[in-house]
Amino acid sequence: MKEWFGSAAIYINETKEVLMVKSINSEAWAFPSGGIEQGETPEECCIREVKEETGYYIVIEDSLFIKETEIKDYRVKTYYFKVKKTGESVVINYPDNIIVDAPWK
Repeated sequence: MKEWFGSAAIYINETKEVLMVKSINSEAWAFPSGGIEQGETPEECCIREVKEETGYYIVIEDSLFIKETEIKDYRVKTYYFKVKKTGESVVINYPDNIIVDAPWK
């Protein structure tokens, strides 16, 4: 069985809205997240993915939980972090160009 490791960010702002993203060809909303690259820690992955998908620079406030599951032929392990932004969004710069929106819900 193959393995996939990733990180996800949960950010709830002062008005109790959650930062979410939506991909091309999907109606589902998700937390900013993605796969951990070689040599990267889960925390570094989380910071990079939020920047790429939403344009926000963030800091990690807390490690929340680790979700482990199996999807098709993959053993999946995702690290979830509580984060907060350190400024305003600059621009979505996702290299795969699949993120179409990153609003507060």
